[in-house]
Amino acid sequence: MNNDPTICAIATAQGGAIGIIRVSGNEAIEITEKIFSPAGKADRQLHDRAPYSIAFGRITDGNGETVDEVLVSVFRAPHSYTGEDSTEISCHGSAYILQRVMTLLIENGCAAAGPGEFTQRAFLNGKMDLSQAEAVADLISSTNKATHDMALSQLKGHFSNELSDLREHLLKLTSLLELELDFSDHEELEFADRTELYALANDIHQRLVSLIHSFEIGNALKNGIPVAIVGNTNVGKSTLLNLLLHEEKAIVSDVHGTTRDFIEDSTIINGIQFRFVDTAGIRDTDDVVESIGIERTYQKLQEAKIVLWLIDRQPTTAEIDDIKEHVDGKRLIVVRNKIDKSGETTSADESVKTPSAATGLASDWLSDSLAGTGYKTVDISAKYGTNIPQLEQLIVEAADIPQISESDIVIPSARHYSALLRADECLQRVIDSMNIGLSGDLLAEDLRMVIEHLADITGEERITTEETLQKIFREFCIGK
Repeated sequence: MNNDPTICAIATAQGGAIGIIRVSGNEAIEITEKIFSPAGKADRQLHDRAPYSIAFGRITDGNGETVDEVLVSVFRAPHSYTGEDSTEISCHGSAYILQRVMTLLIENGCAAAGPGEFTQRAFLNGKMDLSQAEAVADLISSTNKATHDMALSQLKGHFSNELSDLREHLLKLTSLLELELDFSDHEELEFADRTELYALANDIHQRLVSLIHSFEIGNALKNGIPVAIVGNTNVGKSTLLNLLLHEEKAIVSDVHGTTRDFIEDSTIINGIQFRFVDTAGIRDTDDVVESIGIERTYQKLQEAKIVLWLIDRQPTTAEIDDIKEHVDGKRLIVVRNKIDKSGETTSADESVKTPSAATGLASDWLSDSLAGTGYKTVDISAKYGTNIPQLEQLIVEAADIPQISESDIVIPSARHYSALLRADECLQRVIDSMNIGLSGDLLAEDLRMVIEHLADITGEERITTEETLQKIFREFCIGK
């Protein structure tokens, strides 16, 4: 039992037919009982009810007037989401009713919960570790199957179990090395076999590297894969953006330089979230504002993983050199727009070209000029939506995202990524120290640091700072 106040919050979005209010804390059942009257005279009060039971009745105010007919679910510690006594009041979804019930709870001793406070209590009461608590927020905010499966895998403890297994191996080695220190006057004694230690350290290093590398995929899926649409003025970038987003997001005009700053929005293609950025057209200009927009175009080029270079004519050598300079390490798709004006028609199969089999704008000289970029080309008409599905397929292929299942361990959190990097850095020092034959006390210290960095992720057997908890849970919605 703790002295934390009993908290309450609306746990459902406004506008639905049903609204749920959650209550958690030592006095959750007692306070709920003060405003709840069972439907039948013979019905038991909430404090007499078994856990996981539901009672039907009325919420009444201090004057005995009915606020609403409700269902109240009863949960008892430690078998609840938070690990505390809890109730959930299911009432009609009226904003007035929900706020009236909240007011009555607060008047009878509850405190309004802050963002993520229910999940924070679940963590503090040992119902989940810190990485699982963070997965709750990711699950709520998931926008597609991939992000849903990532969050669910982490919530089920797959990542935690992997870290726990690594930690057990590290603890065993550390204890053996520290035992050697207790017998330091017998230098010939060696409890931790160095060959075994070296092999195990390298195995753990490989497992950490695999987790670290998964962050690129996890971060892209969670935040969206950045795609920059670039090209000269008036080539149809804004029209293409609107087509890809399926809404009129950007202003379309025949006037050159209409887009003077970048416009960014997200959409889902084949279950993957992409962040498309329509940039200012690249050209020589004396307009100060437009020049700033063009400068930002190059900034967005640096941030993008995929670049759609939109052209409506044969590009000059200078234009090709400029784009090539800014797409190093990125996936480039050369998009020839306005094929409706050229009088050309292409089938779906003919619209997508690779450098080796290209014709027209994807001729050998363009292939030679863009050698090493691994680009692909597609012919479209943004005006009429011609071959947009083929372009979308190229974008999905360029994302190169493997199929994510619920059992896969993929790291979407920058906090976890940073902790894994620090852990692997310390482990690399252990490996380097063994290579040059350093003493066991130095090895033990670095191994302890590896364990501590892994513990930062789960909050296991460490005092997690209040600052860290606040940073994590303030991103949650109220009521979770």
